[in-house]
Amino acid sequence: MRSLLLVAHGSRREVSNEEIRLLAGVLAERAGEHFGHVGCAFLEIAEPSISEAIDAAVRAGAREVVVLPYFLSAGRHVADDIPAEIERKQREHQGVRIRIAPYLGQADELSRILLNLSEKAGCAPLCGPAHDDTNAD
Repeated sequence: MRSLLLVAHGSRREVSNEEIRLLAGVLAERAGEHFGHVGCAFLEIAEPSISEAIDAAVRAGAREVVVLPYFLSAGRHVADDIPAEIERKQREHQGVRIRIAPYLGQADELSRILLNLSEKAGCAPLCGPAHDDTNAD
C-alpha cells in the first residue's frame, strides 16, 4: 500500500491545523486507488509529528510513504528539517520506501492558481483571452 502524508508547519492556532487535516481528507477522497492511506503531519507545534505519522502509515501497512511538503518556498524546513527527519525514519523502516515529493511552491500550476484567486478578489484577469493583443487595432 502507498501512503501520502501532507506535511505542514503547524500552528498555535488550532483552526489552522484543522485546515490541513481537512485538506488531507479531501486528498484522501480524491486519491482513488493511488494511495491507500492519506494523512497529515506537522513539522512542529501540532500533532501528529512527521515521525508519528510515518509510524502510523507503516503500522497501517504502507510499503511506500510519499511525504508532500505543504510549503511555498525552499526555506530551512523544506531544505533541511524535513529531509533530515525522513532520513531518520528511512533508517528505522528499511523495508519501506519513504520519499519526498516536490514542495507546493514548485508546482507549475501555482501561478495559475494565484491568478485565479486574484480574480476572485475582483481584480481584472491577468492572463488568457482578455489580454490577448493579437486582435488589437
